[in-house]
Amino acid sequence: MRIYKTYGDQSIEKVRENPYRLALDIHGVGFKTADTLAQKLGIGPQSLLRAQAGVRHVLQEWSGEGHCAAIRSKLCEMAAKLLEIPLSIIDQAIAAELTEGNLIAEIDGSDEFIFLTPLHRAEIGCAAHLNRLNQGDAPWGVIDADKAIPWVEEQTGMTLSQSQAAAIRLVLQHKVSVITGGPGVGKTTLVNSLLKILKAKRVRIGLCAPTGRAAKRLAESTGMEAKTVHRLLEFDPTQFAFKHNDENPLDLDCLVIDESSMMDVVLMNQLLKAIPTEAAVLIVGDVDQLPSVGPGSVLADIIDSGQIATVRLTEIFRQASTSKIITNAHRINQGQMPLVDKTEGISDFYCLYAETPEEIFAKLMQVVLERIPQRFHFHPVNDVQILTPMNRGGLGARSLNIELQARLNGHSEPKITRFGNTYAPGDKVIQRINNYDKEVFNGDIGVIKSIDLEESQVKILFDDREIDYEFSDLDEITLAYATSVHKSQGSEYPVVVIPMAMQHFMLLERNLLYTGVTRGKKLVIVIAQPKALAMAVKNQQSQRRITHLAARLVKNP
Repeated sequence: MRIYKTYGDQSIEKVRENPYRLALDIHGVGFKTADTLAQKLGIGPQSLLRAQAGVRHVLQEWSGEGHCAAIRSKLCEMAAKLLEIPLSIIDQAIAAELTEGNLIAEIDGSDEFIFLTPLHRAEIGCAAHLNRLNQGDAPWGVIDADKAIPWVEEQTGMTLSQSQAAAIRLVLQHKVSVITGGPGVGKTTLVNSLLKILKAKRVRIGLCAPTGRAAKRLAESTGMEAKTVHRLLEFDPTQFAFKHNDENPLDLDCLVIDESSMMDVVLMNQLLKAIPTEAAVLIVGDVDQLPSVGPGSVLADIIDSGQIATVRLTEIFRQASTSKIITNAHRINQGQMPLVDKTEGISDFYCLYAETPEEIFAKLMQVVLERIPQRFHFHPVNDVQILTPMNRGGLGARSLNIELQARLNGHSEPKITRFGNTYAPGDKVIQRINNYDKEVFNGDIGVIKSIDLEESQVKILFDDREIDYEFSDLDEITLAYATSVHKSQGSEYPVVVIPMAMQHFMLLERNLLYTGVTRGKKLVIVIAQPKALAMAVKNQQSQRRITHLAARLVKNP
């Protein structure tokens, strides 16, 4: 059905001619499926067609880990392992892909880097647009910060700290600037003060964030309308492109991009492209969180380039310093173990130790099903989110979801099973890919309201919108009692529970734990093997993403 929806009447000849295109064009068909099909159609294991598709597939998987490019020798090694064919054929395949324009090569020092063409274009675009926007005078002209700061303090009834006042001075002097810092350091206060000053100067301001949840939070904290990047740029599903671009720019004087650590290089390029040259840009985010799910580490690269004015807030404010969540998040970020409150009173941060994964599992079930509802009066489905480092394994999202579903929603009817998951009304689910027709995006969490067996339809409530899914669309969602830390970016939950075991050791990194802890608003509980927690706190970015954005910004300022 999906193949036919994509290719229409030409389906059969297109698949015959090159079955590998299925892996590129159709969601749910991977390289392995296309490869099996190709063999049945008589395409040999050493054919150039297969080698080219394999090289592209390997680069796509590599970009799925966040990299924008691969060193050529590494790419050859990965492709040879996947395809089990000689390196000479892989070299031919890379050469053919470069000639056809699907890949682009760049020499840097003694290494040759191979990019997927769209990622290469996106990186070059990001650098060019940031440099374009960073020229000329700010749209608000010259603002006297010595007058503006006391005025805004009077308006808000809040005294700005020295670091915040210095930040306002810096931002008012630059067309493009970055504000970064962890929780509780006053990013929101700073942004609100700046918006007040700019609104008084009649500056037309746009606010956006990468996810629906982050946009909603931005709107709540500023009292202004905030949109997701996709809504701001107005995605047109018929053209499969954004309505706003360099030819049809956004109508605004200043754009604020919040939660920018989640912006991947492709989306950032699309957004920057649509900002008019005379407008200003304020990029806000926490650079110490996990980088974007998509390729690139845009926020870190912009800061590292040293070409864009950057404010790094570090001072924790008094009202925030009473929160153990915030103080421990900063401790973790500095490579120190979280402190556990030994007093009898109620805290907002707990660390429970366990010796084995089985003990972690038992404690997690007890905490979610009994202790949190009884002692803290939070609802185990609506308020509690379990964030785990991995999808697989006994403490991975998949098996935790099956266990929690059975205990929290086991008696609900009717049940349906699709794509390896069973669903019933009341189940908590998460969207896994961007669906522009439904306006539901990767990472959005919803609850199943009803299942209609006769119509083969499921109604899912996302925030306050009910969306219909055909049974055949259900591979776009999965259960969400537990999700990976990566999927939680840009979201906040009343309660977060994080299991950490040595079986996750490949993923135990400081920014992963830090991102998980900072998702919790009222209560965070870490259940860990002591060694696993220590490892996560100590381990800092074992693997930097391969990107060239910082270098491009420096090269052509």
